Amino acid sequence: MTIAAVLLVVALALYGAVVAAFWWFQRGLLYPGQGGPVPATAARLPSALERLAIDTADGERLRALWLPPAPGAGMVVSFHGNASLPEWHAERFAAGPWRAHGWGVMAPAYRGYPGSTGRPSEAGLIADGLAALAEARRRAPGAPVLLHGHSLGAAVAVAVAARIGAAGVRGLYLEAPFDSMTAMVRHHFRFLPAGLLADTWRSDRAIGTVAVPILIVHGESDPVIPEKYGARLARAAGADFVAVPGDHVSILGRRDGEAEARFRPSP
Repeated sequence: MTIAAVLLVVALALYGAVVAAFWWFQRGLLYPGQGGPVPATAARLPSALERLAIDTADGERLRALWLPPAPGAGMVVSFHGNASLPEWHAERFAAGPWRAHGWGVMAPAYRGYPGSTGRPSEAGLIADGLAALAEARRRAPGAPVLLHGHSLGAAVAVAVAARIGAAGVRGLYLEAPFDSMTAMVRHHFRFLPAGLLADTWRSDRAIGTVAVPILIVHGESDPVIPEKYGARLARAAGADFVAVPGDHVSILGRRDGEAEARFRPSP
C-alpha cells in the first residue's frame, strides 16, 4: 500500500470517528443548557412571579415561572433558547410594556434543563411546550395567548402553534429564529452529513400551517443564527421580518413596545 493510500485510509477513519462522535453526542450539542442546578438568580426574581411545576403528557415534570394576566389581558407563553433558562424571559414579560398592559407570562424550563426531569429531544420539547400552554390556559381560561420564542425556543413556539391552531392565539413573536436545524448544522459543521441529525426542527415546513400574525426580529450581526435564516423563515410564512442592529442576544426585547401594541387584545 502506498503512503498516499495509507494517508487516505487514516483520513477516512478519522472522519468516520468524527461523524460517529457527532451522531452519538448530537443532543449534547443541540441542548447545551441541560443538567445542573437551578441558578441562584432564580431566587432574585420579582415576587409576583410564581414558581410552579407542570406535568407533561409523557410523565415529565417541568419547572416553570408564572404570572397571571390581568382581567381582559393576554398572556405570553415564552420558550427560551437551547443554552438559556426561562428566568430572563419571565422577568422581561413581567415588566415594561407587557406588565403595563396587564399581560401574564408562562415560562417553562425544558425537560432535562435545571429543575426539570427527563432528557431533551425535539418531540420532548414540543410536548413541554404543549404542556406549558395547557397549564397557562387552565390557570387563565379564555385569556388570549401570544407564543414567544428565542433561538431554539422559536422553533418550539412554531411547532406548538402548528399543532394547536389559531383559536385563542394572538400571534407568534419570534426572536433570532432559524428555518431548520438541518440548515444550522450545514452552516456550522459543513463537513458533517446533516442527514444524521435526529432532531431536524423543520420550522420552515411547520410555519406554513400557522394562521396567525407573525413578527420575526433578527440581529444583523448574529453569529449563531445569521440573519438570512430568520429571513428565510419569514418568507416561508409570509411573516413580518425586522432586522435590527445587534447579535444573537443583544436584540432581545428591542421590539417589545411594537410587539406588545401589535398583539395586545382589543378591549
